Amino acid sequence: MISSGIPRLDTFLGGGIPKGKTLMYLIQPEVEGEIFGMQTLYTNLEKGVKSIFIITKSDPQSVKEQFEEYGWDINRYKDELIFVDAYSGLIGSKSNARYCIEDPNDINSYDSIMEKLIKDSETLITFSSLSSIIDLCGEEAIDHIKKWNDMISSHNCIGVYNFTDWPYPKRLKERLRDMMNAIVRVWGIGERVILGQYYGVLKVDWLDNPKGTLMFKISKPGGIKAFIPKILVTGPFNAGKSTFIRALSTKSVSVDRMGTTVALDKGHIEYGDITADIFGTPGQQRFDPILKYIANEAMGVFLIVDSTKPESFSRAKSMLEKTKVKGLPLIVVANKQDMKNALDIEEIRKKMQLPESIEIVPANALNKEGVFEAFEKLIKKIEGRE
Repeated sequence: MISSGIPRLDTFLGGGIPKGKTLMYLIQPEVEGEIFGMQTLYTNLEKGVKSIFIITKSDPQSVKEQFEEYGWDINRYKDELIFVDAYSGLIGSKSNARYCIEDPNDINSYDSIMEKLIKDSETLITFSSLSSIIDLCGEEAIDHIKKWNDMISSHNCIGVYNFTDWPYPKRLKERLRDMMNAIVRVWGIGERVILGQYYGVLKVDWLDNPKGTLMFKISKPGGIKAFIPKILVTGPFNAGKSTFIRALSTKSVSVDRMGTTVALDKGHIEYGDITADIFGTPGQQRFDPILKYIANEAMGVFLIVDSTKPESFSRAKSMLEKTKVKGLPLIVVANKQDMKNALDIEEIRKKMQLPESIEIVPANALNKEGVFEAFEKLIKKIEGRE
């Protein structure tokens, strides 16, 4: 297998993209999705995988500049990367690429070059925009794409396609989907205005039950990062919620009065390929009426409990009910495990009457022990949801 290079996507794909297979990024027109193919390409260039990039929407120099915007210097990989320029011939410009499609409007002009390039095994072939080829060459292109896929399979290569989901005829899109081994949907939340972006698997023919969806953000430099817009941290007064958020966050803000949170904790997390915003509720009962509003649109929940105060456990469960987050991915963080009178995990589970399906993570937030373990477990629960 090779890596998709997209945060967490390899997990959804069962470890990556197997050799001899094709993957299509199915991109909503309003979403900035063509970076997906670019990031897959660059990730594998870094790993020494021989790569071919068929560019259809701009000249090679402009493409190099696009990579540079994300902090990716492809000039270091001249021996591993081959550009196929399917753009310059369209505007009558001279190309300095090693391979050039003389007539991008004629799908037959692609075939001889594709045959030359796919003869080497274990090569990654990435199409910057398959929809551009179809726009230029019409539905006839589908038969040729099927032929390219067959060559990719027989030569143990990997094909990756960016395809923007314009309103093409239904039969065209169905044929295209049928001939791909895997399809990853890159979509937006919202109608006229895109409020958020996500990716998720629609098809993976080498897995029995593929699933997985995750939101993302695009950084320049940096590329695609998985994004969790809201994680809720709740729990009783003095359980250690603010300490947990500060331990987890790259930066955080807390509104305190005499050392006690009286409004809202907010933190931002940059952890590996994940970026997330985290919000903490006050623990005092006088704030209970606003708990469900703070919890609105949360994608996951940390319930922080003080392992030394079993008398606060009923309050913890009550707060969870008041936030109206039943059914969301949940991790219980058993804080203050360093204290001599701390209850162990099974004692906490028994006293709180929690089912085995709810994970309890022992922690000492003051020393950051167990904090990132809890975060990883919650992320796995979030990304595993439909």
